[in-house]
Amino acid sequence: LMAARVLIVPGNGCTPIASCNWYKWLHDELEKSGVSCAMKDMPDPFEAKERIWLPFMKNELGADENSIIVGHSSGAEAAMRFIEEHRVRGVVLVAACHTDLGLPSEAISGYYNRPWNWQQMRDNVKFASQFADQQDPFIPYGEAQHVHENLKTELLSSNRGDHFMVNKFPELLQHVLSKAREG
Repeated sequence: LMAARVLIVPGNGCTPIASCNWYKWLHDELEKSGVSCAMKDMPDPFEAKERIWLPFMKNELGADENSIIVGHSSGAEAAMRFIEEHRVRGVVLVAACHTDLGLPSEAISGYYNRPWNWQQMRDNVKFASQFADQQDPFIPYGEAQHVHENLKTELLSSNRGDHFMVNKFPELLQHVLSKAREG
């Protein structure tokens, strides 16, 4: 069995990726722990269009059957659409939603313009985990619950009120390390 490799897919507007949120911190902590991790500045960073991001995840980040995709916000939806079509080891969704929340700025991405194929997504992963914030300022908790119920995620719920926009995220690090080491 090949070692797991972690890919970080950011939220929209997060560019350059190394200066945003916990992405570089997680990357560096995983590498220090001996887990290979990839992250790159995403093309089309503000609209995060599916037709641009998904090929980039496959061709530039190298997403494959040994990958654990950690997706935050728009990056979580990118991960969800990716696993409709491709097998990966698993996904860790941070602040995922399943609708455009009525926002044209979200609808433009293309992730929300058709039903989600939950069964295919479940078939294409060995695990799916989800960090959700009951007080997320951007995403109603019902959105997270819908993803949890349909994708059958391991739900790690909290009351943070910060949309996980922080510099360090130790709970995520520990969770990803445990999944990477499960083999």
